[in-house]
Formats: sequence, structure tokens, C-alpha cells
Amino acid sequence: MNGRRLVGLYPGTFDPVTLGHLDIISRAVKLVDHLVIGVTTNAAKAPMFTLGERVAMLREEAAKVAGPATIEVRPFDTLLVHFAAEVGAQVIVRGLRAVSDFEYEFQMVAMNQRLSSEVETVFLMADPMHQAISSRLVREIAILGGDIAPFTTPAVARALVKRSKEKS
Repeated sequence: MNGRRLVGLYPGTFDPVTLGHLDIISRAVKLVDHLVIGVTTNAAKAPMFTLGERVAMLREEAAKVAGPATIEVRPFDTLLVHFAAEVGAQVIVRGLRAVSDFEYEFQMVAMNQRLSSEVETVFLMADPMHQAISSRLVREIAILGGDIAPFTTPAVARALVKRSKEKS
């Protein structure tokens, strides 16, 4: 790499962070020298946790991920390509669970390329063990009183169960 540090950006809402997200993070740190986990808001998703809470959860969970890369968790509220430029990312990392994810991601890559050709997007396939996990489904299971332990870490599960009880 000619002394150049490869910076990757893994963006998402992470509401909450799941084992699927952590799987992508643990594999991304093997591909880049520095991984920025960008936590954003999406009003259409009606977040269960505030931006600050999600950043804090991700910092705690990402600190446990082993790998050669350094990890930084940062909130953002701009266009993804603008945030990528701000953090010096050459690569956007995205996780794919199913073919339906690819359709949406394909459109996003095309738009991001039109906005900035300086950053490439790489897709990491979710581990088959985690392919069915989505934050939306984990939230729904928690709200309905189901067991979310198989889908996230104990600390995140506790926070999600507590928040679910507060919202009901």
C-alpha cells in the first residue's frame, strides 16, 4: 500500500447493534488499517435508542473486537460520501444478508459513485448463522417479550429489554 493507511467506513443506524453487525466488524478489521463505524439517524426507522446511546453501545461492543485495525465509532448526519471524505475513508463496508439486501445496496452504490468516485464499496456476506438477524426484528422480539439473547450481546440485550419495558 506504499505506506498509505487504508481507512474503511462501516455505516449504519445500529438500533441496536446485533451479532450480525459485530460479525461484519470483526471481518472488516482484517481488511483495513483503521475502521470508522459511522452511526447515523434514520427517522423512517423510528429508533428505539438515541444517537448517543447507540454510539456508546457500539463503542463498548467494538472495543471487544480483536483484529489488526484500529476502530473508531463516530456519529454522523450528513451524506455518506461526505462523511467518508471527512474521515478519509477509501472504502465503505456493507454487510449483506440476503438477495433483497443486494437490490437496495446496489442502488446506494450507484448513487454514491455518482456523488463521489473517490470511495469504493465492498460487501461482506453475513455469516450464515447471522443472516436472519436484523435490528428491526430484534427490537420487535424484545417488545413482544421474546428471547433476544441469540441475536445480540448480553449488555445490548439488557438495554433493549429495559427500553422495551419503558416504551410499553
